[in-house]
Amino acid sequence: MIAQSPPPLTLEAARDLQNMLRAEIGPGLSEGELDAVEARFGFTFSADHRVFLAAGLPHGSRHWPDWRNGDPEDLAERLSQPVEGVLFDVEHNSFWHPAWSPKPAETSDALQVARSELATVPQLVPVYSHRYLPGTAGECGHPVLSVHQTDIITYGNDLADYIRNEFTGRASGLPAHATVGFWSYFVHGGPGTDVTVPTPHTPYAVSAQEAIEYLRMLALERLIGRQHYPHQLIEAGLTALVLDVETQSLPLLAGLSRTEHERADALFDQVLAELGLPEGLPCDDTDIPWEAARWELVRWWLRLIVNGSLAPGAGGDVITYEGWGALARPQSLRPLVDKVDAYNDWEATQRGTHEQAIITEAERLLAGPWPPLD
Repeated sequence: MIAQSPPPLTLEAARDLQNMLRAEIGPGLSEGELDAVEARFGFTFSADHRVFLAAGLPHGSRHWPDWRNGDPEDLAERLSQPVEGVLFDVEHNSFWHPAWSPKPAETSDALQVARSELATVPQLVPVYSHRYLPGTAGECGHPVLSVHQTDIITYGNDLADYIRNEFTGRASGLPAHATVGFWSYFVHGGPGTDVTVPTPHTPYAVSAQEAIEYLRMLALERLIGRQHYPHQLIEAGLTALVLDVETQSLPLLAGLSRTEHERADALFDQVLAELGLPEGLPCDDTDIPWEAARWELVRWWLRLIVNGSLAPGAGGDVITYEGWGALARPQSLRPLVDKVDAYNDWEATQRGTHEQAIITEAERLLAGPWPPLD
């Protein structure tokens, strides 16, 4: 469902957007051509996507799907890529959606169940490269999603906002106002789910001061709505204990066994209170939710990337979603986001080069003023 949708896209507005593109613009698709594409490939364009393609057909780059003269196999592959990406993560990265039935022990059985579940989810339709709009007939105003396996982020509040963002670096800065079933889980979290998976980092502290800082940064993540696996809180407690941080509850947290993981959250809160850390956390007193906390976390995530505690691609995704997106897309972070996007592009063949580019940009940001100036 869509809440507070923007006005429907008009042909005139769509042509104005296409003037921003670095692409050749051919004649728009007729109603008959649009219907034929939908019938051939078994999906529906959203209303704004349909108007955009009727205004003109971008081409001249393989990033733009050519719905008139494109290779049918290529178009079918683009349409199947979001689902195939999720299946890849089911097979290789232990992904399992919380709304699905219990995960079978055998990988082949898990893939069969996942494929059956994914057959019922809303179709994503390629707009440009790996940017997708939900194919919801008659609806407009859905966010454009950047999709790479289960790394899925909002890249524009709607199609018009996406075009301005992608091709001119200008975006509205307003929160996305529309979601669709299943795919919204990865962006905003579905009902009863975490907003994102826990940050996949490793502890780095080698002194008591760093151990306390590490606990504080985990507290900041919780403050903005990120969750942690119990073992991450226990490892943080154990690291602090080994480095001679002293609180009454710290040995209890550090000593939790696997069967006692449900106690980790409460004991972590006790450790924070005993160290007096909650009193020093930023307040939520700006127009952007938890603005000060998010900037502090962006700097921390950048440091984790640089010191090797957080993979550049994964860390870049976290910063893109929790930092750049939530902070109204500051231009100072745009170079980093572009490098993360290049890393995530499934057509990229030099992942190592893109990883190093992310690290280099992280070092550049850390060397400058904070927050970085737009």
